Amino acid sequence: MPNILVVEDSPTMRQLISFAMRRVSNARVIEASDGVDALKKLSSQKVDLILADINMPVMDGLKLVSLVRGNPAMKDIPVIIITTEGAEEDKNRALSIGANAYLTKPIQTAELVKLVGTYVK
Repeated sequence: MPNILVVEDSPTMRQLISFAMRRVSNARVIEASDGVDALKKLSSQKVDLILADINMPVMDGLKLVSLVRGNPAMKDIPVIIITTEGAEEDKNRALSIGANAYLTKPIQTAELVKLVGTYVK
């Protein structure tokens, strides 16, 4: 049963992504409102996949990715960035620091579910 951590500061968007994750077989969704909240959740429970926004207060998604990649206990968790930042340079930066995939909003639920399915079995 995969645990999927959704890190998104917008409650509406977080709800939308969490709802989409219910279509992933047996998935359990854990929600976090920013990078700091996400790190707390990561330290206390097993997570199989992280879906993170870039623009968040307190700690943004890119900082979160670099901290996850720098931590031996978490470094292998796949991270998918979901953001309004559609610029090529943002995408390249996210991928260069260790994000596995990058989706721009507005997201297509079917596309997201399919992408998540490639990382969690």
